[in-house]
Amino acid sequence: MKKPVELIRLINNELPFQLPEKISLAEVKEKLAVHINYLINHDFEKLVYYLYRIDVNESKMKHLLEQNGGEYAAGLIVDLIIERQSEKIKSRKENKNDTIIPEDDRW
Repeated sequence: MKKPVELIRLINNELPFQLPEKISLAEVKEKLAVHINYLINHDFEKLVYYLYRIDVNESKMKHLLEQNGGEYAAGLIVDLIIERQSEKIKSRKENKNDTIIPEDDRW
């Protein structure tokens, strides 16, 4: 993903802060990791809510965190968020043509 504009827009729609659209993927990860780390330490319930809202795979997250216990948990969670948001973008692009309703079938 060269320009993460779509990713940033999707994240901005689903999380309570606004990332600038003209930043690199590395900057997106860094800014998200800071926010996720804050939530881990200060408002874990809100983090769980956001992960549910984004639809991060809970069992995959638990497995990844268990396997990498010594690593930076916020960074691992950010990778899962970006992976899930990228899947949504890809799915929407693939299904975009499927959602075109013929004129006769419209209300």
